[in-house]
Amino acid sequence: MNDEISFDRSVIEPTGQAFQMSPLVRRLVAPNGGPFTFTGTCTYVVGQGDVAVIDPGPDLDAHFEALAAAIGQARVSAIVVTHTHKDHSPLARRLKALTGAPILGCGPHEAARALGAGEMNVLDASADHEHVADRLMQDGDVFEGQGFTLQAVATPGHTMNHLAFALPQENALFSGDHVMAWSTTIVAPPDGAMGPYMASLERLMARDETIYWPGHGGPVKDPKRFVRGLLSHRRMRETTIMERVQAGDRKIVSLVDRLYIGLDPKLKGAAALSVFAHLEELVARGVVRTDGDARLDGEYWPG
Repeated sequence: MNDEISFDRSVIEPTGQAFQMSPLVRRLVAPNGGPFTFTGTCTYVVGQGDVAVIDPGPDLDAHFEALAAAIGQARVSAIVVTHTHKDHSPLARRLKALTGAPILGCGPHEAARALGAGEMNVLDASADHEHVADRLMQDGDVFEGQGFTLQAVATPGHTMNHLAFALPQENALFSGDHVMAWSTTIVAPPDGAMGPYMASLERLMARDETIYWPGHGGPVKDPKRFVRGLLSHRRMRETTIMERVQAGDRKIVSLVDRLYIGLDPKLKGAAALSVFAHLEELVARGVVRTDGDARLDGEYWPG
């Protein structure tokens, strides 16, 4: 069976207007496109008349106004957040002030581990440390809307508080940044961790949803095949990293140059963090060794 990933980088609808994606789902793209957000954050309005808003997005006036216009006279019964990055959760607070709806979903921003001595969290600026949920949802918890249901699916890895949300009425899953059709997911220590990320992918492989609505880009239309491809891609990357370490590459910067030939320089930092996440997992398993804890600027040897 073919496990190769076929990414879909086709541009989706423009920002500033909600588009009907299915009988229960509308999508509104925030105007925050970039190397890590593709065309922008996807905000979803679920339901008719009585609605839930999933991932309100970044705190941008234009997006807030467009989202308020899309909601119109509908009652917002829940504001649902998949994870606490500033391109997903901050607008939840303004939307709550406007509608009175409770914020549901993930809890406060949660890292995979504490910072090591002298270590800097290079993604800290992207974390929404002000996020507070009125109802913290755990794996399997359900929100019952009018004509729809949202069930939390724990998917730690990208962040440790990451949740996806199943919509059983349409056999769909709002996958946040855990699975996206346009790109692989950034897994960056200390916020994220490769072991939990891979385990979360394995969990999704056991589920039966037929479409994913991600936090950026278009839908994942063949989830089982796509997730299988992501797992295969990460395992191949891990094998290649081990081979390069055995060949004498000791530093992450050298590994990135070897593994990501022709990469846009703007994305080299993200690539380094991804390699670091793999190395951290390999060190934990004893396959690769380093002095002390794994570090972004550390040196690595075969285990």
